[in-house]
Amino acid sequence: MALPERPLDHHYRGEHPVRTLAYLLRSDRRRLTFAVLVFTVKHSPIWLLPLITASIVDTVVQHRPLSRLWTSTGFILIVLAVNYPLHLLYVRLLYGSVRRMGTSLRSALCTRMQQLSIGYHSRVSAGVLQAKVVRDVETVEQMVQQTAETGLGAITVLLGGLVVIAVRTPEFVPVFLVVVPAVTLVVARLRARLRVHNEDFRHEVETLSTRVTEMTRLIPVTRAHGLEGKALRRMDGTLRRLLTSGMRLDLLNGRFGSIAWVVLNAVGVLVLAGAALASYHGLWGVTPGDVVMLSAFLTTLTNSTTTLASLAPVITRGLESVRSVGEVLQAPELEDNENKAELTSLRGELTFDAVGHSYDGDSGRAAVRDFSLSVAPGETVALVGPSGAGKSTVLSLVIGFIRPTAGRLLLDGQDMGTLDLRTYRRFVSVVPQEPILFDGTVRENVAYGMDEADDDTVRAALRDANALEFVDRLPHGADTLVGEHGARLSGGQKQRIVIARALIRDPRVLILDEATSALDTHSEALVQQALVRLLRGRTTLVVAHRLSTVRGADRIVVLEEGRIRETGTHDELLRRGGAYTALHGGQVA
Repeated sequence: MALPERPLDHHYRGEHPVRTLAYLLRSDRRRLTFAVLVFTVKHSPIWLLPLITASIVDTVVQHRPLSRLWTSTGFILIVLAVNYPLHLLYVRLLYGSVRRMGTSLRSALCTRMQQLSIGYHSRVSAGVLQAKVVRDVETVEQMVQQTAETGLGAITVLLGGLVVIAVRTPEFVPVFLVVVPAVTLVVARLRARLRVHNEDFRHEVETLSTRVTEMTRLIPVTRAHGLEGKALRRMDGTLRRLLTSGMRLDLLNGRFGSIAWVVLNAVGVLVLAGAALASYHGLWGVTPGDVVMLSAFLTTLTNSTTTLASLAPVITRGLESVRSVGEVLQAPELEDNENKAELTSLRGELTFDAVGHSYDGDSGRAAVRDFSLSVAPGETVALVGPSGAGKSTVLSLVIGFIRPTAGRLLLDGQDMGTLDLRTYRRFVSVVPQEPILFDGTVRENVAYGMDEADDDTVRAALRDANALEFVDRLPHGADTLVGEHGARLSGGQKQRIVIARALIRDPRVLILDEATSALDTHSEALVQQALVRLLRGRTTLVVAHRLSTVRGADRIVVLEEGRIRETGTHDELLRRGGAYTALHGGQVA
């Protein structure tokens, strides 16, 4: 059963997080209302016990009929007995609703991450996004659970206790009506500061998550160059900032809790002394049982008010996490595919019509400018040039990761800006410089996104990718786990698995981004043989620094500073003695 994407429909910007939280829980509002009713009944012994205790004390002190003792005892035992089934029902209702909300929220976050532009992902760390999916949603869940469990308990005790006091000793009600607003005032004054400090702490945790992710990825480089000390010093700086922020937050929470506790208990002692004096002098009909009852209620009501006050940091953290999640769920940088034409077939003709592209924050400098090129279906075009010439930008334009900021890019004569790129990419395969594998089996990596692929199809793709010769030697063949990022395979083996993944999709457009640059000579030869099979009959764009790998291309396009300097075959360009000849001469030398 598919998870609902309802959280994506909400407008988080400018909305108070409490309203946002109510929106996220609205589908379970009936369960939550019933949970509150169940909780009130199951929690009633807490505020009924002082009343029963007062009745028992008065029965003993004033020698009232023993039937009152048995009635009071039997009543409270019955209420206690039904607590167990009611508590299980409450947990099922409340915790089930919270878990569904958390699961729906995580599903919405993952959905939105898939919809956000590549530009967004290049700016926002994966560690930050991971913290939002895992930590922030968990914080929201904990806030709702703790507020419901602890907050409801405190509120029912407060209301129930005040009702009993109003009936038995109404003269003491004004005292409690002063205590509660006083605590509320303390909470209101400190809440604004708590929010700021919680936000600072959350940003420091996200920074730490980014640093840890970065550190683990760099461990091979760090170890190889003896830079462990530098890496640890950099991490220590982040940890010190997190420590300072956390301690500042803890001190503020501690100061807040201590002030509330001292004030409440001081008032409690004064009220108890007043009740004892009233009973001693026979004022207002206060009985010894009433003094015991007020003593018990002062403890429970004080604890309840303190508990409510202590929930302020929990609620503040939770609402800050709601804002944090909302930052992603309403990030505006979405890849716009709505109401665009869907592609059902593709011949593979690419036409660049005076295409230009400038990246945000690049001082207006165009990465590609006035780029005009026609690529026929089935043609292989190689893009070469120095670093920063615009080769990767051209590939990103073809994949649709970025849009032209000038000119048009046509697919089979249709403007790419009018097409649903999700349907276009079904006809595209990419073989990147760094092979991307997930922690699954060889078969799962090859057939990723092709659930209908059978064993023969997978083996055929592996054979055409020159991968069967090593896959069949693995402990479990194609069912062998490759490890995280393909850690159990060599670079050449990983690249051949990626080529098999591209082959099994039978793409019409193929993108090769430095597919052999990181390989040794033997692995490169095997991968090149596989690429020959992969290129056959497909429109292909190849980026390579090693010019030896693009000699067989139908055309070679030489780029410099985002412009086309010259085009032609390998032999034609060498005969011209231009920019390509200079590049070739530099590599031969």
